[in-house]
Amino acid sequence: MSDRPWLLAEQALPAVRRADYQLAVLPWGATEAHNHHLPYGTDIIECDALAAESARRAWGRGTRVAVLPTVPFGVNTTQLDIPFTLNMNPSTQLALLGDLVQALEGQGVRKLVVFNGHGGNDFKWMIRELQPRTRVFLCTLNWWQVVDGRDFFTDLGDHAGELETSVMQEIAPELVRPLSEAGDGVAKAWRVAAFREGWAWAPRQWTKVTADTGIGDPRAATAERGARFAEAVCEKIAGFYEELAAADLEDLYRAT
Repeated sequence: MSDRPWLLAEQALPAVRRADYQLAVLPWGATEAHNHHLPYGTDIIECDALAAESARRAWGRGTRVAVLPTVPFGVNTTQLDIPFTLNMNPSTQLALLGDLVQALEGQGVRKLVVFNGHGGNDFKWMIRELQPRTRVFLCTLNWWQVVDGRDFFTDLGDHAGELETSVMQEIAPELVRPLSEAGDGVAKAWRVAAFREGWAWAPRQWTKVTADTGIGDPRAATAERGARFAEAVCEKIAGFYEELAAADLEDLYRAT
């Protein structure tokens, strides 16, 4: 019998019927290369660990959270020239999310958090499209943006850098290769100024930007920094779960 009732995949039907879950959490990762020192499943592993730990904390304070199995495929349309990058198009994500929302709504679930672990995933537009068609309240978060990483790391990095490597050293150290094997994560910048400055946007062709698939130098990463950051992230997300679970969906706004 599982002693983690917040993890749906570990529960049997009688336990699920007794749980009286208040909200569901859907972790969503990706399968892709992460420099030379982190595994292809990094985004999945991080989602699994951080969504579960956040739910554990909230459950211990009385909030009934159901963490659903992590979706392992994300949007990787500009990395398809890298071996075994497994892409899921945004339109496919929308269809999958829509099917899951429909199933949950029919079972009485009224609140769903999409717990995002991959920078190429963008659920805001999907939620805008789905929300008018469902009674389930939909929202999303990016776990790496929950707290300011600059308080914990010297070089955050964009992909497989110090932040992500530190978190992996904490939650799955057996899967992290020696940092001496890692590439330096040096990335080329856009030649077009508007893209560099961030007020215009276009997707990056990954293999033209970085030689090792990393963006950000991972060599200052430590498990200790990863532990402190993950602790802060999970505690803040747990508080969010508690507040959202208790929220009245008919009274979500207040005067400023």
